[in-house]
Amino acid sequence: MNHPRPKAKLSRALGIPLTPKSVKYFEQRPYPPGDHGRARKSTSDYKVRLLEKQRLRYQYNISETQLALAFDRAHRSSAKTGEALVVELETRLDALVLRAGFARTIYQARQAVTHRHITVNGLRVDKPSFRVKPEDVIAVAPRSRNMVPFQVAAAGAHELASTPPYLEVLLPQLHARLVRLPAREEIPVICNEQLVVEFYSR
Repeated sequence: MNHPRPKAKLSRALGIPLTPKSVKYFEQRPYPPGDHGRARKSTSDYKVRLLEKQRLRYQYNISETQLALAFDRAHRSSAKTGEALVVELETRLDALVLRAGFARTIYQARQAVTHRHITVNGLRVDKPSFRVKPEDVIAVAPRSRNMVPFQVAAAGAHELASTPPYLEVLLPQLHARLVRLPAREEIPVICNEQLVVEFYSR
């Protein structure tokens, strides 16, 4: 799933910092990588939409297939497709592990889930794509809580400036609850989802 390119280079190509570590590289060189990075201009509508789709995809660290499937589900829902798509991705287990402050990056969050360190309603779940529903409780498994990365997380190292309003988090206990489905404007993702809808609807 992880892109072979270093995160800093990928961040510059997408125009958004993908990890806390890539923020400083991104600020130093906010233009795309390569000799012509500064001079490059996005020409076609297709390229603009493709870039937006890639931005969304990499912020959630998902495959092309996963994004296309999520789009299909969003398209079939009664809500606005673009907003439904972002909400669909935001309620993935790995995304909420990140938002709760249990991990520093989406990559770490994914790893925590696949290595069976995370429970939902008391049961271990090892699928990062697991769909969390309102009232579900996400927690670090009791046996994993003494591990250094989770001790660091419990001390507030990865806490967001403000917890998204759709999550209730008890960080010292490594415990969070999805209170309700998020609204699009509350989701801390940089994306013009309408362009993603246009990309898939072409």
